[in-house]
Amino acid sequence: MLEALQQVQTVVSTRTTLPILSNVLLRATSDTLELTTTDLDVGIQRKIGADIAKPGSTSLPARRLFGIFRELPAGEAEIEVDDKNTASIRCGSSFFKIMGLPAEEFPPLPKFDGGKHFKIAQSNLRDMFRKTSYAISNDETRYVLNGAFMQFKADKLTMVATDGRRLALVEQDLEFPKANEVEGILPTKAVNELMHLLGDKGEVHVIVTENQMAFEMQVAAAPAATAAPAEKTKEEKPKAESPNLMIVSKLIEGNYPNYRQVIPSECKERVTLERESLLTALRRAALLCTEKSNSVKLQFGKNNLSVVAKSPDVGEARETVTINYKGKEIAVAFNPEYMMDPLRNLDSDEVHLELIDELSPGVIKVNAPFLYVLMPMRMS
Repeated sequence: MLEALQQVQTVVSTRTTLPILSNVLLRATSDTLELTTTDLDVGIQRKIGADIAKPGSTSLPARRLFGIFRELPAGEAEIEVDDKNTASIRCGSSFFKIMGLPAEEFPPLPKFDGGKHFKIAQSNLRDMFRKTSYAISNDETRYVLNGAFMQFKADKLTMVATDGRRLALVEQDLEFPKANEVEGILPTKAVNELMHLLGDKGEVHVIVTENQMAFEMQVAAAPAATAAPAEKTKEEKPKAESPNLMIVSKLIEGNYPNYRQVIPSECKERVTLERESLLTALRRAALLCTEKSNSVKLQFGKNNLSVVAKSPDVGEARETVTINYKGKEIAVAFNPEYMMDPLRNLDSDEVHLELIDELSPGVIKVNAPFLYVLMPMRMS
């Protein structure tokens, strides 16, 4: 129960004008307790096994209920709700009474009839979000960039995020009928929830309609604090396949910009760099960046890379990295944070940096379907 409340209470808004949106909807059926929360844009539903004496539903304050269960002693808890939606919670020597609201007031989650269906490994989808989400814009005036663009087309899922200064793109092969081709912009809040909830095992079932997207998956329950009897574990095993967690989200309305046109079609110099060494050099140089001079200059010479940061009012940092480079000398400046973001989230040992000149975008690639386009900064 504590784990389920922890998963669903994250979408509950602390500043809502509708009291019902501060609540979690509890629906008890034959042997399942269903917990649902929503902020009208993103909704989460989690199912857990429970011993139901009498089916029914109510809604209780989500954060307060989570706080209670977090402090209760280990073991089983009993919830009893009267006809005025007042819940009594008993666990060991603890007793709580908490006022709720009628379940009928709770806004229902959207239906997904006629949606397009896809299946993808949970770990793959989480990896795609990890490699792109840092580039999502948080500038609310450009709302179509406030999410991850997901395009299901030509047996591929393409995911793109950009804030106008950098762009991250990743692709994953996926089989689906041509009639299912669809695209949508998933808001940042849903992306963040999915990154927390997607696991290492199992698949996620994605359903897309014109203005909504749903993700259904099976998440492993945390081991109980008290060991369950062996017979019970055997009984519960067949249920493991059905999804016990669903996230639904509205999609951002509007057309995503043509991201293909910002990807440079040519490349004059291509440098292979050790990801960890480059990240370390950038991190050190960035220590001397300020708001006024927030750029790091990369100077490529024969088998040598100098990473330089200069701030007139602070000082200078210089880091030298030995590299395998035989091309012409070239210098280009980037925002160090923007350059470090993909390096932190990639797991390849090597990255390839493609450059044209000091005024053209640089491109970071790896030996996988990923690329990152970064606009340079003017060098003083």
